[in-house]
Amino acid sequence: MAKSAAPELSERKTAIRDLSDRLAPERAKWIENNRYFHDQDQEYLRFLIPEGQSVLQLGSGNGDLLASLKPSRGVGIDLSSKMVEVAKFRHPDFEFIEGDVENPSTLRKAKGPFDFILIVEAIGDLEDVVDTFKNLHRLCSRDTRIVVAYHSPLWKPILKIGEGLGMKMKEPERNWLSLDDITALLNLADFEIIRREWRQLCPKSLFGLGTLINRYIGTLPLIRALSLRNYVVVRSLAKQKPRHKSCTVLVPARNEKGNIEAAIQRTPQFCEDLEFMFVEGNSSDGTLEEMKRVQAAYPDKDIKVLVQDGKGKGDAVRKGFDAARGDVLMILDADLTTPPEQMPKFFDALNSGKGEFVNGTRLIYPMEDEAMRFLNWIANHIFPLIFTWLLNQRFTDTLCGTKVLSREHYQKIVANRSYFGDFDPFGDFDLIFGAAKLNLKVVEVPVRYANREYGETQISRFTHGWLLLRMVLFAYKKLKAF
Repeated sequence: MAKSAAPELSERKTAIRDLSDRLAPERAKWIENNRYFHDQDQEYLRFLIPEGQSVLQLGSGNGDLLASLKPSRGVGIDLSSKMVEVAKFRHPDFEFIEGDVENPSTLRKAKGPFDFILIVEAIGDLEDVVDTFKNLHRLCSRDTRIVVAYHSPLWKPILKIGEGLGMKMKEPERNWLSLDDITALLNLADFEIIRREWRQLCPKSLFGLGTLINRYIGTLPLIRALSLRNYVVVRSLAKQKPRHKSCTVLVPARNEKGNIEAAIQRTPQFCEDLEFMFVEGNSSDGTLEEMKRVQAAYPDKDIKVLVQDGKGKGDAVRKGFDAARGDVLMILDADLTTPPEQMPKFFDALNSGKGEFVNGTRLIYPMEDEAMRFLNWIANHIFPLIFTWLLNQRFTDTLCGTKVLSREHYQKIVANRSYFGDFDPFGDFDLIFGAAKLNLKVVEVPVRYANREYGETQISRFTHGWLLLRMVLFAYKKLKAF
């Protein structure tokens, strides 16, 4: 049987192709004329897409943006044969395909899956956004992230004036989609939005003033919605869910002798292969000896005991996770104020694919009367609001000690740790910020916060409160003001 011919382009698509063909030789000149905007755009995309990834760009133009990401494998698809010709000449190390991204046969030529699929402005050229995204599932793995960058509809009149004045390259009439439009369309295509961001309130340098505006004013709540550039990061919901069979429950403990055995007794056997990893933090109450006694008393359990080399929970978490063998890594604070009986809920949230980083929250259900002091309660309600803004995903309790993620994703956080450095004595924010940088889907599991039955809290309200403020400023610098 003869192969069917490729579907003919619509009148609108033909006009887009013809305009791109005419402008292909001038594309680099227009980028240079608006260098500040393009530099800022590339900088944020490099934040979202670390170098060394496999990247497919739909609507790749002359290939400059794809090349700036320094991918291990870079593939671009563009409707314009002239743009593809220019891209191949400028960037011979990458692969460029001429074709319509709405044609499934064109997408098949890309031979996925990819770590990232990048769509810059091209979403506005599509005839059918839903069907196009449905066809992208075949190029995705569970961990593939699709990054969509587009102009805010609020800027349409200004950009049209810029075209008329010769300050901006002429573009075809496109779909001007709002964030709500894009969210609804992607939901229909079985994609889930993980994060949103708004950038470039001022797309011109203005002798350095534009940078100050964009860093310190343009990222503020409400004001940021006026920015020119919008970004969304999405993941496919059609891929096979993970089925983890092993888990390491890490229990960092300092002066928690009375809680060690209870941690073993009260934690259900919620997966086929369960490892307990105690990391002792130079206690003075015999905690280490108790760990070893419990290890010997429960030979049917896989219990390991480590002694941390440094100080602080963060050091203990890193040491324990580096030695853990489970497919899933889970933290259980030794004070047991998060009940060990709740651990199966965290495992299920990860194993179902609903979340890729599972965070406990103590602030949904009522807690026991003495479980949290008043100043702690106030701080634990204020800081999550700040971090929700900083991280662009909802957090109601950043300091709940129970956090769960796969070993694979933890190793990626470790590999990218140089971006943040060794900054976190708690251990919570190293994981939270790392998960945000990797665009992992965060879900929260509510727990009923209980009173401590043994020992005293390791948290100092004022010392650790100051450290929390430092975390906010650190996150602002690394995640917003760059």
